[in-house]
Amino acid sequence: MNLSKKWFILQFKPNSHRLAERNLNRQGFESFLPMQEITKRKSSRYVNDLRPLFPGYMFVAFDPGNESWGQINCTMGVTKLISFGAQPSPVPSDFMSGLMLRCDTGGKLLPPQRATKGDNVQLLTGPFSNYIAKVETIEAEQRVWVLIELMGRVTRISVNPNQLQTIK
Repeated sequence: MNLSKKWFILQFKPNSHRLAERNLNRQGFESFLPMQEITKRKSSRYVNDLRPLFPGYMFVAFDPGNESWGQINCTMGVTKLISFGAQPSPVPSDFMSGLMLRCDTGGKLLPPQRATKGDNVQLLTGPFSNYIAKVETIEAEQRVWVLIELMGRVTRISVNPNQLQTIK
């Protein structure tokens, strides 16, 4: 990454994140769109899908001293650069580096830190997505047993550790 470049936020048109990203890259701008895996119900089954972490927004890097950044607002798929006044405001570099470290090379958000016995966790995917549970045991073969309250009863279920996010 070029040191003179800074990261900025842009708003893209509804469902146009792929179009905006492709057109920005064609113009020579570096873009970053962090994605998260979500579970949604489709008919009678659950499917995993990738959605932008910040719906409607993505990051773009450019040198603010170079006047070519004005063409970003005219890019297909882009609504506008987020600015406060006449100039767009850069995102703090420590925030961007921390966010990029949490994502893989494709921009997909990596699973958070591993949970330990007794931690409260949120299930991220599957039929119980967004439920809160308590870690009961962690087995060596990548299986975590959690206790979840369903209809007034505590139920023990097995989940993959990548499906959990610890809650502080």
